[in-house]
Amino acid sequence: MFFQLPDEIIFPEPALADEDGLLAVGGDLSEERLLLAYRNGIFPWYSEDEPILWYSPHERFVIVPGEVKVSHSMRQLINSAKYEIRWNTAFEDVITHCSSIRRKGQGGTWIHDDMINAYTRLHQKKIAQSVEVWQDGTLVGGLYGVVVGKMFCGESMFSKLPNTSKLALIALCRSGEFELIDCQVYTKHLEKMGAKIISREQFMETLNGTIN
Repeated sequence: MFFQLPDEIIFPEPALADEDGLLAVGGDLSEERLLLAYRNGIFPWYSEDEPILWYSPHERFVIVPGEVKVSHSMRQLINSAKYEIRWNTAFEDVITHCSSIRRKGQGGTWIHDDMINAYTRLHQKKIAQSVEVWQDGTLVGGLYGVVVGKMFCGESMFSKLPNTSKLALIALCRSGEFELIDCQVYTKHLEKMGAKIISREQFMETLNGTIN
């Protein structure tokens, strides 16, 4: 069962989400609503031709930063100093690349203009952040997400060159800024890097602990 959101900026109890994690429909992408959503373990995920859909999965896919797996080949790549890591110098470029990158099994993107504009506004308030991988002055990989307390809620990542999104994720984990990286939903790619599934209860306990 999912809920139709009123104009008032509120959400139903996240545990009421249906089996697929869908909790509510409607509302807007205002700063206030997005902040309330992320503080309660809720995120928007919908296609451009759909109403806004809000999700709160019963199980969450996360990375504990200290448990990130760095392969021998990735360690060699990091030590080669072939790429430069930057933070928050090209957020709009990162989110635009994430929206246009082709992904296996996906016919389109959920990162459409309304989403780009909403998260860019959050970036201007230093709430949404980007980790970028550069080579000779060219942006070749990166990721972006929302910072809530000591949690980084990852939204999307991209690679123009092999393994550059992995470099961004490793840099994020090694920054020492976060207690947990929220990957939202399962992917085999992130599982190989140490991501694991935890319950909503575990997730919310950690989230609340990083905020308070």
